[in-house]
Amino acid sequence: MMYSSNELKKGVIIDVDGAPHIVENTQAASGGARGGTTTYHIRCRNLKSGQRVEKSWRAGEMVPAADVEKKPVQYLYDEPGMCHFMDSESFEQFAFSHDDLEWERKFLKDGLEDLRALYYNGAPIALELPATVSLVITETMPAVKGNSATSRSKPATLETGYVIQVPENVEQGLLVNVDTRTGDYLGRAKG
Repeated sequence: MMYSSNELKKGVIIDVDGAPHIVENTQAASGGARGGTTTYHIRCRNLKSGQRVEKSWRAGEMVPAADVEKKPVQYLYDEPGMCHFMDSESFEQFAFSHDDLEWERKFLKDGLEDLRALYYNGAPIALELPATVSLVITETMPAVKGNSATSRSKPATLETGYVIQVPENVEQGLLVNVDTRTGDYLGRAKG
């Protein structure tokens, strides 16, 4: 499978120099002159070594997808320095270091569903979160009555320890939806 350079969005996994890399950031830059070509500047992370690299492709260039397999997994528990998971199909257990899951740990909680591990050459190398997770606000300033129409926000600490910005009228103890790609508050969760 191949991706066109304009399809290289955050989360896409590509083959760079024979190793799987996940796209973390994309910027498009147009050529200055008339008919100038758009160039896509990509920051990606090697899923095996964790090293970040920057690459550029012209518009329309084809980039190979990495040969990875996605399998459903379950989050088991956290211990100092490691997060433990279980393959939902084979029941094999494995762990990722906290350094490997720096972003993902902000959203991991017991019972989280729709997790997928990315396997490369039969070994788990990365974790894929659902697009949205529901988390409880464990600490925030008291809600300000009558401010539901304002666009002001305040910090709120989630049950995982991650801090997000929420509207002033949101209260402690509320279950909220959070976008795992951006870390942004999406609204109150049903539940």
